[in-house]
Amino acid sequence: VQLQASGGGLVQAGGSLRLSCTASRRAFSGYDMGWFRQAPGKEREFVAAIRWTGGSTFYADSVKGRFTISGDNAKNTVTEYLQMNSLKPEDTAVYYCAARYGGILSTIRAERSYTYWGQGTQVTVSS
Repeated sequence: VQLQASGGGLVQAGGSLRLSCTASRRAFSGYDMGWFRQAPGKEREFVAAIRWTGGSTFYADSVKGRFTISGDNAKNTVTEYLQMNSLKPEDTAVYYCAARYGGILSTIRAERSYTYWGQGTQVTVSS
């Protein structure tokens, strides 16, 4: 079971990027999907998540209003997107997508509740 993340890059402050994370639909049907990030010298932190049931979304306070998480359930794949607007230098980090099945809502921001992880994609925002 693999998650494939892509879309990172170098952008100036105020710019936008869209990250994608694709997984086999058969493997991830019913899974909540999330994004986390880890900046140099810091612990990995929650960014955003989308609940499979109902499509509710959740955001870290630091990205609320600037980032949007969404999902696309095609016939054979599930793709999770993270649209990042008004990027700031402090958004610079390696971004990871993650998936979990059967987790309770109260833990959707908890890194430890996610079972599957993508390889990470670098986002660098220059000032």
